[in-house]
Amino acid sequence: MEKNKIALVTGASRGIGAEIAKTLARDGFDIWLNYRSNDAEAQKVKKAIEDSGRQCLLLKFDVANYKEAETALSPLLEKDVPFAVVNNAGFRRDTLLMWMKESEWKDVISVTLDGFFNVTKQVLPFMIRARQGRIINISSAAAHFGVPGQSNYSAAKAGLIGATKSLAMEVAKRNILVNAVSPGFIGTEILEGLPMEQIIKTIPLGRVGEPKDAAEMVSYLASDKAGYITGKVFHIDGGIGA
Repeated sequence: MEKNKIALVTGASRGIGAEIAKTLARDGFDIWLNYRSNDAEAQKVKKAIEDSGRQCLLLKFDVANYKEAETALSPLLEKDVPFAVVNNAGFRRDTLLMWMKESEWKDVISVTLDGFFNVTKQVLPFMIRARQGRIINISSAAAHFGVPGQSNYSAAKAGLIGATKSLAMEVAKRNILVNAVSPGFIGTEILEGLPMEQIIKTIPLGRVGEPKDAAEMVSYLASDKAGYITGKVFHIDGGIGA
């Protein structure tokens, strides 16, 4: 009996990551769900996935720590190889650069960019051996448009796009497709503290998006329908900058 495909989703205990995990489970994937600390929320997502008839393995580790990623993933990869890896983990520490602490710069960069490297590095050799796979990196509209107070976050998410394009060229001949999704303002806790009344005026559709809007694009990129797409960035932002 053929095994279900596996999707590894990082930072998936809440927000866009949780919605991506649940959507891919709806599509028939078993889920390896990474999170760093929120056990209660991770358990809720796990239950929702299992209630939909799919399996969910919780993987509690900090993506910014190479050793933790290696320790968590290496034993699993000896037996199973994810078809899709969704590098979603990321967070904000907003402040103007002149007041930004070194830790606020490095921590944001590390979770997004080191996290991409630390997780993808573990899985990629096995994908290459299998000659198939999808790597989907969750960037942000902040990578494309300046946002005061987010030089760290913008740099991290823009760097992820550069990495996406380069890796796509490296592994295309092995039938591994690498793309990025750049959500705009999506209604999750990451918007807390932002001047939303002003921001909504800049969105042509006149509203913030929902986590499912980003999750459905990931679903498409992980599907057979997207078999001729690699090295691209998909903007899920209500038309900002159109």
